[in-house]
Amino acid sequence: MTYVVTDACVKCKYTDCVDVCPVDCFKEGPNFLVIDPDECIDCTLCVAECPVEAIYAEDDVPADMQDYIELNAEMSKIWHTIVEKKDPLPDHETWSTVSGKFDQVER
Repeated sequence: MTYVVTDACVKCKYTDCVDVCPVDCFKEGPNFLVIDPDECIDCTLCVAECPVEAIYAEDDVPADMQDYIELNAEMSKIWHTIVEKKDPLPDHETWSTVSGKFDQVER
């Protein structure tokens, strides 16, 4: 089992999770992060660090967010590894409570 970044991260891109990852499995896109399922060691450290609760164990991803499992796997092959915390996106507070943002992911 791996961990998956989901809807709440889109257009927010908090990177608190990156600081605690012991294997650098986070990949950075323009407005979203993903976890590389081949690198994740299931340590769970990132889950508690996410201020918007966007990270789930793969088996616990809500039914309406299942597409994020494939998206994480797909984009982790394309996007570059992020290893240091950065500031969230400028309008993160506006987007942090919005749901249904799958179509807003910039690839």
